[in-house]
Amino acid sequence: MDNKKLRIAFMGTPEFSVPALNSIIDAGHDVVCVYSQPPRPSGRGHKTTPSPVHKRAEELGIEVKTPKSLKTDEAQKEFADLNLDIAVVVAYGLILPKAVLNAPKYGCLNIHASLLPRWRGAAPIQRAILAGDTETGVSIMQMDEGLDTGPELLRGILPITSTTTTPELHDSLSSLGAKLITEVLNHYKNGAPLAPVPQKEDGMTYAKMLKKEEGLINWAKSSEEIDRQIRALTPWPGVWCMIGNERLKVLQADPSTNKATEAPGTIIKKDLSIACGQGTLTLVKVQPANRKPMDGISFLNGSSINIGDKLS
Repeated sequence: MDNKKLRIAFMGTPEFSVPALNSIIDAGHDVVCVYSQPPRPSGRGHKTTPSPVHKRAEELGIEVKTPKSLKTDEAQKEFADLNLDIAVVVAYGLILPKAVLNAPKYGCLNIHASLLPRWRGAAPIQRAILAGDTETGVSIMQMDEGLDTGPELLRGILPITSTTTTPELHDSLSSLGAKLITEVLNHYKNGAPLAPVPQKEDGMTYAKMLKKEEGLINWAKSSEEIDRQIRALTPWPGVWCMIGNERLKVLQADPSTNKATEAPGTIIKKDLSIACGQGTLTLVKVQPANRKPMDGISFLNGSSINIGDKLS
């Protein structure tokens, strides 16, 4: 197979997956087909819109398939008839049955945004920040029938700092995944595939899907925990608290270990510093309901809220 083009199907849906598709194309591989989630209504007009991967594939002139399921005999035969060397899967969103996993000559590879077996599942980026992890990365994995349980071919590591946000980490991991997958594919292309290494049994955690209610602030938590919540869950599902009957979205904050004698949730300074269970949290950027984002000081100055008032 030395120096021959690999016949590849690319399977992905969101913006996170696009750099990997670009990288595979740039490396000279033959992407014969792209699979993506079906177009869905989006935006204010609920106009049916193809996914970011779908759009990019069309720009590249690659055939796009958008089956609602891969469990039918018809879908599996169509996939097998592509006569693939390999399939690359990145945040595709559909379960791949055994018949699909086994159809390509070298199986299916997955780009997963964590250091497996930590944070298997749907929301590894946000869960890593929420948990206070100091590093994460990308694992290139040989897929099996389990949920992110297959053996690993290659990994790359990135730090998580005290200011890392989900959008920043999303973009960095997306770029790293694109780099690593082309490295792995080139090993196949040159006839020297990397040896898969089984995942360790210990250290497994599951990154469950995010829920809207996880965005509600509990001021009894430490300022550092709440700051991680803001950095992890912005932009979605968003982080918020209540002032009276109004919702206040918190977009950016600055935690401090300074002790506060006031009850958690109490506004203690004009810069919109809030007492927490441990430490204090300054709300740097907020967004009141039906208004544009603004800095915390401007919000406090333009409202009827005073120092000593309590957020719920």
